[in-house]
Amino acid sequence: MPHQKRTARGVLGGLLGFVGLSAAAGILVTAAVTPALAISGMGASNTIKIFDALPEFLEITPLMEKSTVYAKGADGQPKELAEFYDQNRQEVQWDQISQFYKDAAVAKEDNRYYEHGGVDVIGTTRAIVSTYLLGSEVQGGSSITQQYVKNQLVQRCVNSSESVEEGEKCATAYTTADGSDGVARKLKEMRYAIGLEKKYSKDEILRGYLNIAHFGGITYGVESASQYYFGVSAKDVNLVQAATIMSMVTNPNSLRIDRPDSETNGAANGYEQTKKARDITLQAMKAYGKITAEQYDEAIATPVEPKITQPRTGCEPSGGAAYFCDYVINVIRNSPEFGDSEQERLNLLKRGGLDIYTTLDLGVQQASEQSIYGKVPLQSDSGDVAAAATTIEPGTGRVLAMAQSKKFSNTSTEPGYTSVNFNTTSEYGGSTGFQSGSTYKLFTLVDWLMNGHSVNETVRGTIRNYTLTGSCEGAGGTYKFQNSGNASGRTLSVMSATSSSLNTGFAAMAEKLDLCEIRDVAKSLGMKRADGTELQVNTTSIIGTNEVAPIDVAGSYAAIAANGKYCTPIAIDRIVGPEGDELEAPKSTCTQAIPENVAATAAYALKGVMNGGTGASGNPYDGTQLIGKTGTTDERKHTWLAGASTTAAVALWIGNVEGAVDLRYASVGDYQGDRARFAVWKDIMADIDDLRPGGVFPTPDPNLTKVATRAVPDVSGMSVEEATSRLEASGFGVTVADGEVPSSIGAGLVARTEPGGGGRANYGSTITLYVSSGEGAEVPDIMGDRPDDAQQDLEDAGFTVAVDGSCSEDDARVNSQSPGGDTDAAPGSTVTIGCG
Repeated sequence: MPHQKRTARGVLGGLLGFVGLSAAAGILVTAAVTPALAISGMGASNTIKIFDALPEFLEITPLMEKSTVYAKGADGQPKELAEFYDQNRQEVQWDQISQFYKDAAVAKEDNRYYEHGGVDVIGTTRAIVSTYLLGSEVQGGSSITQQYVKNQLVQRCVNSSESVEEGEKCATAYTTADGSDGVARKLKEMRYAIGLEKKYSKDEILRGYLNIAHFGGITYGVESASQYYFGVSAKDVNLVQAATIMSMVTNPNSLRIDRPDSETNGAANGYEQTKKARDITLQAMKAYGKITAEQYDEAIATPVEPKITQPRTGCEPSGGAAYFCDYVINVIRNSPEFGDSEQERLNLLKRGGLDIYTTLDLGVQQASEQSIYGKVPLQSDSGDVAAAATTIEPGTGRVLAMAQSKKFSNTSTEPGYTSVNFNTTSEYGGSTGFQSGSTYKLFTLVDWLMNGHSVNETVRGTIRNYTLTGSCEGAGGTYKFQNSGNASGRTLSVMSATSSSLNTGFAAMAEKLDLCEIRDVAKSLGMKRADGTELQVNTTSIIGTNEVAPIDVAGSYAAIAANGKYCTPIAIDRIVGPEGDELEAPKSTCTQAIPENVAATAAYALKGVMNGGTGASGNPYDGTQLIGKTGTTDERKHTWLAGASTTAAVALWIGNVEGAVDLRYASVGDYQGDRARFAVWKDIMADIDDLRPGGVFPTPDPNLTKVATRAVPDVSGMSVEEATSRLEASGFGVTVADGEVPSSIGAGLVARTEPGGGGRANYGSTITLYVSSGEGAEVPDIMGDRPDDAQQDLEDAGFTVAVDGSCSEDDARVNSQSPGGDTDAAPGSTVTIGCG
């Protein structure tokens, strides 16, 4: 509660005591504060001891400053993307501060600033008389140096607090202390002020004060205050603006001019309170010769007219790049380079005054945004369908762009808005991912090559049961694979299976591989589940049943484009501290995940996808070599196109955020849902090819592209087991055709093979065994016979004959027959002959 007013005798006694104690104390500042302590019952000698016991030097710690995030502009120069702060402050140097600010501060706050040694005795004496002899609260009398000290101590307190709320409590407790606590605070400030002036020049201290001062809300320092309240820098403010802002330090939150609707100090009354405070500042500037009478008259007649310029705080003002911005924040949140705990890292971001230069390329980002926004609606009548695309630089892991079809918001629940970044994993602010579909076949292809197989080997990719095995727990099983669009299976080369994305072709490849090896290949190329759990190795995992994020798909394809070198994604190139020093930033870890010859050969196969294969519709055909792979999940709930040039890898997902809309029967903008990916990816890549021209992919390894043939052993008449053993020993796979075929060979034995014994087939290809029913007859070879003789021989053998009309000529001879001679056929079946 306020002190009682003292009597005249008490006042006189206090003054006399003040003078006497001043002489006894022997030091100027102690003299200034001793009377107050004496009134409280403390002796002068005690006061001097307390004062001398205080540390003289105050360590000036870095100010809490906003951090700024930058992206690379089209001209190659950094462009501001976002700002983050607890206190909106930007520290500036002496020559970056208008002289009006310097003069206003000195005239208003401490007109003897350049004369005293840190403590203004006259001002302090006046404050003590007012406080302790006249009964007012502890206030006033502080020099600019003392105010700087106080603000430094408050700043240190706030900066060490884990949260803004905790910092506010700390600051309030310090600045509102009165009574003996208030005296102790003043004493400490004085001691520090004297020490500070021994170490720093007056101009240095005044600059520090102007940078640290509070100007309402979360606005601190003259640079941010100038930018916020008037839209100019601190060096460019005029007299009225400088006086207006400096007047706020008396009561920052009451005198701030960014609340036009305030009843007590708003636009309606011309910001009356602030104008009065401003005019007092102007009067002081005139009285102490800082401005002329003419300047004063003109300024005093000028109304308070703020031009509030909102700072770009947080990610939302970044527009389409907000999702990348959010990814950067999550990188900081998760990276030990920024501190030992998540809160410590975020505090550094909001208080550390960092300049964070990111990997974002605004040209690539704009290309991604324009294509997605132009073709994928913010909302869809078909369901909650969205698109997301991530672009990564091969060989570095630098994330060049990150765009999606929804707008970023941490608060809005309206359709079309979300804070979930579909491009990345849940750990970095993303979703739990989406099934990758056939983009995952890349890893089976790579494992195939790493096991020495050729892309020109043939596999039996028919619709059938496939038994896949794995060397790790839970891997393997039997599954009847189907193909997208109910396409029929067939025996085909791995090149064809890749370009046509035939599930059964890859199942046939996986039959000869280890599911766990395929999983390990995927992990080495950066693939992981978006929910943070381990990649699944179930039977259907080879066709993309794991839920993943575009950033990791892009990273895998970037590794192929980088000759097998996988680099973990990075979003920050470098970080500069407030003093210009470089700070450690999270770095990409690059490893040679797969051999270069394997990567080159995989790229060779993936080029076929983009040239005549399933991804051809997404190829801009602008002369740039591209690799790629499409992906589609069951019922087309999710669709993908992932691919790369040698300079950029893009993974695009379009699918269901929630729900299960079949994109074959839904529209995405002007496109059939499962076709929209081609139009979007094509436009993105076309622009990237202009911005970052791609080169030529390496030549594939001849050993991994050769067509190796080998003689097929004749196994007719053998048991299925014996024939299988013989063929596998010769390097072939074996499959047994369903059912039995008519043959003169004993029932249950091999009647024939396809390809036939004695011929040649690709090494590693599959030989089909046909098992005899034991009920067949050998077809006579009647090639070259006269038609009548041929017909007689066939009928004698028990076959029906169909004769081509060309055999009616007298000199006709048989030159074709089907089935051929010396083959088996069912008794009574028809043999067709023809003549030339």
